[in-house]
Amino acid sequence: MTVMEQRGAYRPTPPPAWQPRTDPTPLLPDAEPYRVLGTEAAAKADPELLRRLYAELVKGRRYNAQATALTKQGRLAVYPSSTGQEACEVAAALVLAEQDWLFPSYRDTLAVVARGVDPVEALTLLRGDWHTGYDPHEHRVAPLSTPLATQLPHAVGLAHAARLKGDDVVALAMVGDGGTSEGDFHEALNFAAVWQAPVVFLVQNNGFAISVPLAKQTAAPSLAHKAVGYGMPGRLVDGNDAAAVHEVLADAVRRARAGGGPTLVEAITYRVEAHTNADDATRYRGDAEVETWRRHDPVTLLEHELTGRGLLDETGVETARQDAEAMAASLRARMNQDPVLDPMDLFAHVYAEPTPQLLEQREQLRAELAAGTEPEGAQR
Repeated sequence: MTVMEQRGAYRPTPPPAWQPRTDPTPLLPDAEPYRVLGTEAAAKADPELLRRLYAELVKGRRYNAQATALTKQGRLAVYPSSTGQEACEVAAALVLAEQDWLFPSYRDTLAVVARGVDPVEALTLLRGDWHTGYDPHEHRVAPLSTPLATQLPHAVGLAHAARLKGDDVVALAMVGDGGTSEGDFHEALNFAAVWQAPVVFLVQNNGFAISVPLAKQTAAPSLAHKAVGYGMPGRLVDGNDAAAVHEVLADAVRRARAGGGPTLVEAITYRVEAHTNADDATRYRGDAEVETWRRHDPVTLLEHELTGRGLLDETGVETARQDAEAMAASLRARMNQDPVLDPMDLFAHVYAEPTPQLLEQREQLRAELAAGTEPEGAQR
């Protein structure tokens, strides 16, 4: 006699018909990236917003060029350029309210500057002087994150905490296509959807994770499709169309602020420059591919739209360029000044109450500096 044949044995009844917890249809992204420039939707866009986006794009392009030059001059240790991705960077910064938070990755220095952080302070990490050169609370900008995707769970935690406290705060987290292959990406999206946290995830799909093309990272129809598996909407947008990126992100931020939960936005863009100054991009992509994307340049696209509709004249173009040059000149002059560094800062901003070990190390270093000797263990 089997267990199931015994009197009183448990006999399961057939389960009810399976039904999905969430209708996946509204969560699916469009088949093609959403566009505004060059379409009928452009006529509905706010002219003042378009002009502001243009001015910030021109400034951002010059900022990228100047920071790259500073790297070649030895004033920066490294600079991951966002040339070609300026529309994503600027839109991410401008779409947020003052009380909202931005969580950038290491390539999002331009977004940090557009959010209001001093350009020199934004480059301090890449200069190697501090772990971060600005006060995150002042502009609601988290430190630039060098480890891939670790900023995403941080954004979810802050957004969830704000919701529990009743604060009107939305977090916008930026990540590259390479970061979507990290476990932090999965964990952040899963928690955000379960908690309905007011957070927006912006994936800048620039085609490569250093030298690894997207096709070798995922077999998904798009990265935006990954949203459905977590129970949140996925949006697909032309990442070089500044007006479109701003509109899609604005919709996602409004949805999050109203209690609708998170959104995953994939912006299709391209990294025109090398991964960093230490990378030789010619080893894994051809010049023809790069030139194709240069013809879809975000600055040129918006400039053509504005001039074609009579919203921008030659004076306006020249004014934007002069403002960008003034910013670059100031950045260049300030970065050419050697910073004054205090070795004792090694022990600042680590713990609210320093540990006994830190206190001991601090006093040892203080004594060595006072005696004019080289710190113990230092390499010559």
